[in-house]
Amino acid sequence: MINDLNQLSLRLHKKLQGKLRVESKIRLNHRKALSLVYTPGVAEAVKHISDNPKSVFDLTIKHTTVAVVSDGSAVLGLGNVGPEAALPVMEGKCAIFKEFAGIDAFPICLATQEVNEIVATIKNISPVFGAINLEDISAPRCFEIEEKLQKMLDIPVMHDDQHATAIVVLAGLLNAAKIVDTQLIKCKVVIVGSGAAGCAIAKLLFDFGIKNIIMVDREGILSKKRSGLIRYKKKLLTITNPSDISGDLVNAARKSDVLIGVSSKKVFNKKIISVMNPHPIVFALANPDPEISPSDAKRWGVAIYANGRSDYSNQINNALVFPGLFRGLLKNRSRSITNEIKIRAAFALAKVIKNPSTKKFIPSIFDKRVAASVANSIEIS
Repeated sequence: MINDLNQLSLRLHKKLQGKLRVESKIRLNHRKALSLVYTPGVAEAVKHISDNPKSVFDLTIKHTTVAVVSDGSAVLGLGNVGPEAALPVMEGKCAIFKEFAGIDAFPICLATQEVNEIVATIKNISPVFGAINLEDISAPRCFEIEEKLQKMLDIPVMHDDQHATAIVVLAGLLNAAKIVDTQLIKCKVVIVGSGAAGCAIAKLLFDFGIKNIIMVDREGILSKKRSGLIRYKKKLLTITNPSDISGDLVNAARKSDVLIGVSSKKVFNKKIISVMNPHPIVFALANPDPEISPSDAKRWGVAIYANGRSDYSNQINNALVFPGLFRGLLKNRSRSITNEIKIRAAFALAKVIKNPSTKKFIPSIFDKRVAASVANSIEIS
């Protein structure tokens, strides 16, 4: 079935030869129209913006445009495929922006993976855009790029793989905790995978109030006892592993309530699930193959299960967040994306499901309330 879908997708891409196009809002079918949108009439708009720079939001496409920027270094689960191969993903993301939030997004794939070159390029093109969506840029460079741009620019900048994913995870956990009748802030949470998404999830859950978070990478638990940890992993220890335990994933999962995977397929086995507390919550978000299949999760006693696949009912996917989040940011002309905004967005997304159950605790992207609810949760900041 997956192979059939892949072939259908390839044929569709060959047929369309690109999923996007640019269309004018006005037809240029007579001289007056041409002179209004271009010379000589356009000079008045130029002078107005020159005298009042903020009016660019009122007189141009800036008020509803997002740059979707990638260097092709961490595309899906395919790795460093480069800018040309990243373009179909960026086009797809722009199509989602348009379909679900009415935002005109542009795919921009850069032929550099050097931090300062990427930052300089985005800074130089930023006058056109109301916000910047960084996409599929590998860690730890993505942290540095985002941080530098947030300090430089007066428009919101977000690495979507980090923050939108974290927001959806928090939304899912809010409803999952209701189903199993537990207090989320008292849960022990284990996050497997310490890349961009794992780091952002840990930070947002900590800001929400969860203080017992354990991070696990390929070498085991992130602990002060481990030597050779790179800078950003050392920084994670200030908000995770309060008891400074060490060891493997089984040791991390012992007496845990929540297990979140942003790693690779089939990492979670029966033994790992068996050492968790009763009514375990498991989000297996590796794509396209999750850390544990739905059938194994059910057979091994997982109470609440979700993955990142679109063919499963409870899909934890950043597409549930970024259209509405950016729509709200653009509408309010926000200059930044605070932790408070992220938490409000998570609550708004969770509340779309009025009566969460094991079968349905995360809404579908096709639910028209999703983007509107997330957008309406944004306030000027």
